[in-house]
Amino acid sequence: MTVSALRALPAWMALEKHYRQIKDLHLRQLFAEDGNRGERLAVQAAGFYLDYSKNRITDETLTLLLQLASEAGLRGHIDAMFRGDRINVSENRSVLHVALRTPRGAVVMHDGQNVVPEVHAVLDKMAAFADRLRSGAWRGHTGKRIRNVINIGIGGSDLGPVMAYEALRHYSAREMVFRFVSNVDGTDFAEAVHGLDPAETLFIVSSKTFTTLETMTNAHTARDWLLAGLNGAQAAIARHFVAVSTNAQEVARFGIDTANMFGFWDWVGGRYSMDSAIGLSTMLAVGPDNFRAMLAGFHEMDEHFRTAPFERNLPVLMGLLSVWYTDFFGAQTVAVLPYDQYLKRFPAYLQQLTMESNGKHVTWDGATVDYDTGPIYWGEPGTNGQHSFYQLIHQGTRLIPCDFIAFARTLNPLGRHHDMLLANVFAQAEALAFGKTEEQVKAEGTPGWLVPHRLFEGNRPSSTLLLDSLTPATLGKLVALYEHSVFTQGTIWRIDSFDQWGVELGKALAQRILPELESSVQPELDHDSSTNELIRRYRKLKGGD
Repeated sequence: MTVSALRALPAWMALEKHYRQIKDLHLRQLFAEDGNRGERLAVQAAGFYLDYSKNRITDETLTLLLQLASEAGLRGHIDAMFRGDRINVSENRSVLHVALRTPRGAVVMHDGQNVVPEVHAVLDKMAAFADRLRSGAWRGHTGKRIRNVINIGIGGSDLGPVMAYEALRHYSAREMVFRFVSNVDGTDFAEAVHGLDPAETLFIVSSKTFTTLETMTNAHTARDWLLAGLNGAQAAIARHFVAVSTNAQEVARFGIDTANMFGFWDWVGGRYSMDSAIGLSTMLAVGPDNFRAMLAGFHEMDEHFRTAPFERNLPVLMGLLSVWYTDFFGAQTVAVLPYDQYLKRFPAYLQQLTMESNGKHVTWDGATVDYDTGPIYWGEPGTNGQHSFYQLIHQGTRLIPCDFIAFARTLNPLGRHHDMLLANVFAQAEALAFGKTEEQVKAEGTPGWLVPHRLFEGNRPSSTLLLDSLTPATLGKLVALYEHSVFTQGTIWRIDSFDQWGVELGKALAQRILPELESSVQPELDHDSSTNELIRRYRKLKGGD
């Protein structure tokens, strides 16, 4: 069997040998042998403190992982992305989401043109609109002030805005209501508009092509709802709908004034777009100044990733650790555990960012990989998860590396709540690493028959990110950290982290099946026997035949 280019690298082969040597080494031993391990295996940069000492690594592991990054050409790929090269090979596109947060006056080239002026022109247009709407200068068709904003999108046009709104709710305009519709399930729309006055509601329709089936289905339903509530006044559409799109013709056909269309570019991938015009709902919620502070945070992490040596580079270290556990320990998932209620949607956001990016089975040149890629990212905010799935992480049979995210200062100081919260963060990481031995359990007076049940094996790896407080700038840095960690992983695995062909097949088949469900006569079905029978039963149950 031919070995892939990645597995033929000297560092990869050395890591395979090294893994066999240390796979049973316990964190208890590593800490006992190195009294300064907790201080040594930590990095402070860009306002973040990353403690990665509770990972199952030695100094040799780090040396080999950094060598792997070098041999895989990570430095060159980072430079190529920031340079605007077409590193999205299957779509022949540049990958320049970093340009979205570049300061005014900087230069980022794409096909011989500096894109920064365009980026800031859109940001300025967004800010002017946000100021008008937030001040009450922009009013609805009847003259009422807009108090409700509903973002209609899906995927990157929804998950980023939802996450950012929840994360920055503390900074949002509390007199306004912000809701989000993504699912084509009618319940999503029905609940989003429940109790709202159409005369006070603005819809943001986010679709690059303005043809995305789910988004446009919800947009047309929104238009019908608005017109029904405003006596069919077609002129109302221009005052209650704005678009984030590049298709002016379709936007105008819908009835939206193209002066209220906010554009972006094909070098912005959907899951990397929350800091583009896709973030209009975020800017409306928190205001232009806070939005720009978030962009500044993104840029600070971009510059750290671009310039910091790999051994002190936060995204690189996190990405390499993910490769270490995925490909050598066989870990299938990563748990992201934010100890801040405002980040309750952050794991869901990361699911698209990480799994749509690195869920690939072929390399850049189309060769099938012979190693694992794209671990499953999941999680919930602490301390809720402790009373849910932590049992499996502590005592289950699966190895689940964990990322703990904590803040030194809370935005809502209440009694001893925050100290209790942080005590849980540190305690969980400690318990996962060191566990509880049989001797310790027996010393507690535990009956012999109960001892096996109360043993904690430990040696469960985790990293802890400790930040100051959750600000717009901090959120930008946190998202960029994971963006670049994903890029690091994808570069090592030699895959295109910026396409998503895997979402296309199901969408195409749905377009074929939909008329078969809606047809007034029994259609001729030509699917597999399972799909054919499901279609027939659905038609019968809904009363179509």
